[in-house]
Amino acid sequence: MNKTKRIEILTRLRDDNPKPTTELAFNSPFELLISVLLSAQATDVSVNKATAKLYPIADTPEKMLALGVDGIKEYIKTIGLFNTKAENVYKTCKLLIEKHHSQVPENREALEALPGVGRKTANVVLNTAFGWPTIAVDTHIFRVCNRTKFAPGKDVVEVEEKLLKVVPAEFKVDCHHWFILHGRYTCIARKPRCGSCIIEDLCEFKDKVYPED
Repeated sequence: MNKTKRIEILTRLRDDNPKPTTELAFNSPFELLISVLLSAQATDVSVNKATAKLYPIADTPEKMLALGVDGIKEYIKTIGLFNTKAENVYKTCKLLIEKHHSQVPENREALEALPGVGRKTANVVLNTAFGWPTIAVDTHIFRVCNRTKFAPGKDVVEVEEKLLKVVPAEFKVDCHHWFILHGRYTCIARKPRCGSCIIEDLCEFKDKVYPED
């Protein structure tokens, strides 16, 4: 895909949604970190339902730690992999208190050193909480970038590296949100909604699907 097409795609997505953000509900960098940690292999909807009850009780590392692992499990047991996630949340809160004065570090290396926090989670936190021009690549973004040929790659790291190279600076902060929402609601996995896609004419996907198909 050429540069002109890419800029037009980003421009249309921006015009359609000028101020995109995550669909995870949060009120602080700490809540965002925990929500992203919980969202691995789970939907944002399921995470939001659980944290709507959890955060009024535990919205700081200290309060979360006071619940204990079993207490955390009670709040997140409706989320997939809740046993492992509860352990990671507990250990992460302990480290935040011991090493970061109970604050979420604005540092990739420090974030990725927290239990359950990988590159994607660190990217989301740096982007959404601190406004860094990082581009987290999940399954939705991976699919959109490969299907449209915007930034094809064999794995999420390769797609991320390509996006960082080809996305102009003015679009970098919001790019992650535009693509994830596009993949979640329009360029869906099984049957993309090409007929209602605002970038359909720019997309280089060969097997486009329309309502009559």
